[in-house]
Amino acid sequence: MPHKIGFIVVSSSGHEDGFSAKELMVHAPTINGWRSPRLCQYPQEIVLQMVERCRIRKLQLLAHQYMISSKIEFYISENLPEYFAPYKSERFRRLGYVSLSNNEKTGYKARELKSVYVDAVGQYLKLTFHKNYVNRYNLYSQVALVAINIIGEPADASNDTNHSSREKLIDHYLGNNPDDSALDGTYTGKPDLISPLDDLAFDMYQDPEVAQIIRKLDEKKHEAVRQEHYDHAKKLKQAIADLQKVGERLGRYEVEKRCAVEREDYDLAKQKKQQMEEYRLKVYQQLELHNLLDPDLLIRRPPDLPLEPVAYPTASPQQKRPLLSPRWDKTEAESPEPPPPEKPPEAPSPEPVAAQAISPPAAQAPISTEAFPKINVEFLPYDERPLPTIRKQQEEGFPYLDPEMNEEDPGDTPRSGVVGEPEPLTEKALREASSAIEVFGEGLVAGAYSKTWSYREDSLLAIYKKMTEVSTNTPKDDLKNLLRGAIFLIVRAIKDIVSSVFQASLKLLKMIITQYIPKHKLGKQETTYCVERTFPNLLSRTGDSSARLRVAAANFIQEMALCNEVKPLQIIPAHLVQPVKPNSPTHLAMSQVELVERLLKDLGTDNTGFTVDNVMRFATGALEHRVYEVRETALRIILDMYRQHRAVILDYLPPDDANTRKNVLYKTLFDGFAKIDGKLTEAEIRAQRKTATDEAEKQKKDEIKVLQGQLAALKDMQTEAQAVKEKENDFQKAQAEFLKKAPQPSKADTPDDHTSVANYLDNLCIFCGERDESFTEEGLDLHYWKRCPMLTRCEFCKQVVEIASLTEHLLTECDKKDNFDKCPRCCEALPKDELPRHVKGKACNPAKPEKVANHCPLCHENFTPGEEAWKVHLMGKDGCRMNLRRTQSLNKSMPMQPVAGLSEHLSTDPGRQA
Repeated sequence: MPHKIGFIVVSSSGHEDGFSAKELMVHAPTINGWRSPRLCQYPQEIVLQMVERCRIRKLQLLAHQYMISSKIEFYISENLPEYFAPYKSERFRRLGYVSLSNNEKTGYKARELKSVYVDAVGQYLKLTFHKNYVNRYNLYSQVALVAINIIGEPADASNDTNHSSREKLIDHYLGNNPDDSALDGTYTGKPDLISPLDDLAFDMYQDPEVAQIIRKLDEKKHEAVRQEHYDHAKKLKQAIADLQKVGERLGRYEVEKRCAVEREDYDLAKQKKQQMEEYRLKVYQQLELHNLLDPDLLIRRPPDLPLEPVAYPTASPQQKRPLLSPRWDKTEAESPEPPPPEKPPEAPSPEPVAAQAISPPAAQAPISTEAFPKINVEFLPYDERPLPTIRKQQEEGFPYLDPEMNEEDPGDTPRSGVVGEPEPLTEKALREASSAIEVFGEGLVAGAYSKTWSYREDSLLAIYKKMTEVSTNTPKDDLKNLLRGAIFLIVRAIKDIVSSVFQASLKLLKMIITQYIPKHKLGKQETTYCVERTFPNLLSRTGDSSARLRVAAANFIQEMALCNEVKPLQIIPAHLVQPVKPNSPTHLAMSQVELVERLLKDLGTDNTGFTVDNVMRFATGALEHRVYEVRETALRIILDMYRQHRAVILDYLPPDDANTRKNVLYKTLFDGFAKIDGKLTEAEIRAQRKTATDEAEKQKKDEIKVLQGQLAALKDMQTEAQAVKEKENDFQKAQAEFLKKAPQPSKADTPDDHTSVANYLDNLCIFCGERDESFTEEGLDLHYWKRCPMLTRCEFCKQVVEIASLTEHLLTECDKKDNFDKCPRCCEALPKDELPRHVKGKACNPAKPEKVANHCPLCHENFTPGEEAWKVHLMGKDGCRMNLRRTQSLNKSMPMQPVAGLSEHLSTDPGRQA
């Protein structure tokens, strides 16, 4: 019948500290579950490996109360895809998806239990989490999963279909309704129904110790039914119902105790602990009273965390019961129990209940340790397993040993903490390990295949001892058979999740390569066989989620690559430089590039398996990886290669141009090349150029300012002298003409003639040459301000200036001159914040030298050089179209030209303040 399937977490996209995906392997009221990293990218993924190839019937997900994924997709596979195992190319097959409630109606206080019915065969299950629902509590856009439960059956179950059909036929003739029988938990004949004890809700809201007792009582109940002891079965059924309520209450007490510890309210925590112990003792006494708590049900209470693994390697009698509780097959929006605390509190030291407190009075005689059912922690991550404890009964003084012993350095003798023999090999194991059984015997191989980690470790250590004691006179064929059998078991042990078993496999492999093969002179062919068979698994362990195992695997690979027996073969470098895919797992990619970096420093590229070509192809491929640390390590590899080979490295990289340098990684790379060559980087060159340009510009401005001051002073002096001289000449000419017409003028008429000449000059605009009787001193100011086509008003300081000198005014005289700079192409003044875009656009009309052409600041056109050309351009019919004052001057006839010298002089006047 379908039952709970054990699993381990193979990989995950990432997790927040303290909320690893490994937490999903444990079901308990106080478990925290998995939580994605803060502000992560979506989708997030978790890959689970089930204990065996099985047919999944039902998946159960317990969601977080506010870190909720909008959609979860499910994929299944027979094997890991190629980015986990390079030599297996099968990919995941999509099963479908489920949508979760946003939990807004419950105020984000309840957790949703989602049940999904499927029918799929495989050993690897991948969950893909899409973007989270937004709410005020989820500040970092995370998703979380508190627990997951997989229910199914072995894929090679043979007679399920026939058995199911036979039972349905019996029901038809007896008139039974299987659903009605399943409701009360008494019907035992349907292999396709699921026990409520396998339901996720049972473990998540039950005290683990009570849950174990319930399962044992359930087994006894079925045994009583089979033997037709119905009175005893009825008593057990009632006890199970009562214990379920007890377990829920104890689970609630445990959560409250954890919350008190988190708040540092230790008085309340102590009170809750005492309350739990008193209540537990009271219940056990009642069970003793009814003779229901016999020695077979004595269970040492485990530490607070972790409580109980998910794994059930073999089907127990209770797993053959077709019990089904419909209330767990639906989505549960409301959770009657308080959710687990948000942060994992510090777990207090385990304090086991005294044995006499839970032992019946009749059981005071010494009891063997086999009377205690062992809690199966086989599929827990080794680093997260409960610490072993030793408990002594004061009266008997016998030690109680935890099934999992303290981890110690592997020795040469088997462990004494485990009694009995490993379980026998299955037919499948006998077939695949036949070569190892021939040389080591079925006992050692059974230990290597055992589900108990200590047996697996002892088996490897025994093989180590046996191979070190092999005589040098042993035939070569026997020696090779021993080696190949050992390598077969090593390849299996390298994948072991228990650290001590993994370390024992490395110890055995090192001995074979460095001692066994040289001692018996087996040659390079056997060394090559050892390395090539074990290296893929070793490399995959460098991507393990445990940092300790990753480091151990990477260090062993480096040590093996440098040993005298393996180094000449050049096998490991050739494997390490295989391309890294951009989406390969982070730890695996990081370990691979780090190994390449370390071995390159030790080996170099001269006849070592590393060549310039394969290293550069590997490194350039790693530059495309999605993880920053991998790209940085690849960058260091390329820089190290450039130090040794210089220009050859550039052939594997894109050209060093502006487009390539837009990529920050390549910019850093080329700057690193420049530093290695002793040259300045592009940034340093730009800084130097900018500094030199700024200094030259400042010096030029200072010189221009001094020259402008001197020129202005000279112009003022020249203007004054010229004006006086011209006025005298004009007056003398006018007086001479007047005297010719009137030879004997009276003295009274002379002042009037002088006044007439002065009025003639006052009615003339010295810039455009227009004459008007209204051009008095005030009239001329108004003309300059509004109508003179040769002048314009500065938009920034409101000063009236000549259009011909507008650019110079903005750069040197204007109040806002610091905000302008000169375009090197069109020589016009532009705001500094617009100048880079203007220069980059290359749309302006380049100015020609002053002797070749004038350049208009209004229409930006070049025209004939000279002062008179300005008048034609600014006032002519086909002149500047951007001069708004030109139209007014065209409507009037051109006035008499002013006095030649005076007009030429005044046209150079820099402007006049209105």
